[in-house]
Amino acid sequence: MFAFFSLVRSPSEQAKNTVASFYDYEQEGDFAQSWDLFHSDMKNKFTKGHYIQDRAHVFMNHFDVSTFSYEIGEPEKLKEWQMEKNSTPLEEVYQVNVIQTFKGKYGNFDISQDVFAVKEDDEWTILWDYKK
Repeated sequence: MFAFFSLVRSPSEQAKNTVASFYDYEQEGDFAQSWDLFHSDMKNKFTKGHYIQDRAHVFMNHFDVSTFSYEIGEPEKLKEWQMEKNSTPLEEVYQVNVIQTFKGKYGNFDISQDVFAVKEDDEWTILWDYKK
């Protein structure tokens, strides 16, 4: 019985692992796989093809970098959260701060972004904050 429970990861760990998987794919330039981890609300913001082209264009062309490193903070559980002001509230969302470090032609710089993970159809998914 103990072995079973030691293999089960907490929701917090699962959320953090999903965020890590997303950024692992982004590091490799595999934007199709990272897009697949998006929540349906995110997928409604841009098509897969547009996302792949845009991410590659911004990071590879504008920043002139081939990859980046990243650090993930500890997940914070939120009882309820909305991606946009008028979007459907989601329950049991985990907020995770991610700091991406880029080294390119414009020097070294960091981007800090809060990323949100929530289960959708029994799969952990990723969202970004669009509230203004």
